Amino acid sequence: MADPRGFLQHGRETPTRRPVDVRIQDWREVYEPFPAEHLRTQASRCMDCGIPFCHNGCPLGNLIPEWNDLVYKDDWYDAIQRLHATNNFPEFTGRLCPAPCEAACVLGINEDPVTIKQVEVEIADRAFAEGWVLPMQPAERTGKRVAVVGSGPAGLAAAQQLTRAGHDVVVLERADRVGGLLRYGIPEFKMEKRVLERRLEQMRAEGTEFRTGVDVGVDVTVDELRAEYDAVLLAGGSTLGRDLPAPGRDLQGIHLAMEYLVPSNRVQEGDLQVPPISAEGKDVVIIGGGDTGADCLGTALRQGARSVTQLEIMPRPPETRADTTPWPLWPLQYRTSSAHEEGGERVFSVNTQQFTGDADGHVAGIALVDVEQVDGRFTPVEGTERTLPAQLVLLAVGFTGPQRQGLLEQLGVELDGRGNVARDGGWATSVPGVFVAGDMGRGQSLIVWAIAEGRAAAAAVDASLSGATLLPSPVVPTSR
Repeated sequence: MADPRGFLQHGRETPTRRPVDVRIQDWREVYEPFPAEHLRTQASRCMDCGIPFCHNGCPLGNLIPEWNDLVYKDDWYDAIQRLHATNNFPEFTGRLCPAPCEAACVLGINEDPVTIKQVEVEIADRAFAEGWVLPMQPAERTGKRVAVVGSGPAGLAAAQQLTRAGHDVVVLERADRVGGLLRYGIPEFKMEKRVLERRLEQMRAEGTEFRTGVDVGVDVTVDELRAEYDAVLLAGGSTLGRDLPAPGRDLQGIHLAMEYLVPSNRVQEGDLQVPPISAEGKDVVIIGGGDTGADCLGTALRQGARSVTQLEIMPRPPETRADTTPWPLWPLQYRTSSAHEEGGERVFSVNTQQFTGDADGHVAGIALVDVEQVDGRFTPVEGTERTLPAQLVLLAVGFTGPQRQGLLEQLGVELDGRGNVARDGGWATSVPGVFVAGDMGRGQSLIVWAIAEGRAAAAAVDASLSGATLLPSPVVPTSR
């Protein structure tokens, strides 16, 4: 245990965010550096519980009390070894994961939980700075070839595990750069892409091959894929955005969130001078109250939006953990992201009735109505109808599954009732030699689940190719 009295003597502390008026002028990450001594103090709050529920809260099964103790003892090298034992990419999850581990922290029953996520990212960044993150070469090569389709967190985790098991792994990515939504969906202010690049450098040195600009099912046929590789792992993600077919949806200026975020990120990559869809000088309305909506909010503010309003059909959550989600469940409660504190307005319990346009066929406003839940249904509240001005509307209401045309149709894999790729208890699809991991099989989920599924599916692929595996399998497949 780091410090038997640490949780009694110290309160929770997280890094300071850069001033709002400063950070919205650039695209750098929003947090100030966190002093190492402060981090040791935070690590000392870990109680090293007899039953560490943080393990259960984390899909990866991260050994959280162990590396908290090591950080407190200033043993950073061993800390990254324990962290890497369960998580290929702690620098990603430490920035992007909503931290279900903290929601399950035993200290969180009656106090603020341990700052697990911050300790995690600081260990990872310290390890890179010290030069401890080195390529890991397999003891021997198997001669087996594996294709991983998709280079998001699930595909990258699987590829790294399979390469280290000695297989020849090729990651096929249809975009022009590796990373999936880590690259083009996550704004720079949440994770600067240098963080992604330094990990890819390690993977390339280990022997993983990346081929970009390859749309499997178009540029490469399924027959060619099956003939060239001994196994195929599908990790293409849940890429079909959920639409909102309200009257006026065909007006110009209404876009799915990724139609907006991807080119905005390309500006930061240097591919574009200006984004083709810009919020500058506009009244922006974002429909959807989740993380993607918050990403749109922070992006719109940095582009110079005149106003930003984020709409959510659900009621505003309570300020503290709701009674319906007791510890150690993920709590229903009101959360404020860094983007939310930068500006804009959040409106709850509203539904879009229609989009209104101008004479040129461009969106000009959104007709709204308050709603209340009656017998599980959203019912309009009479007399609350109103219209918000909007010259740009962004739909951030989730994803409906993987793209079916092309690869999946050609493979002929079975789909589950939600339109995701069906898999058995060994991560195998209905097509022999083809496996699936991440959102393509699970449905839209968290980055930590994607990495966990990538690791587990890699173990299944390794076992099918080698007859046995030493790779860890942290989770059981599920489509929930």
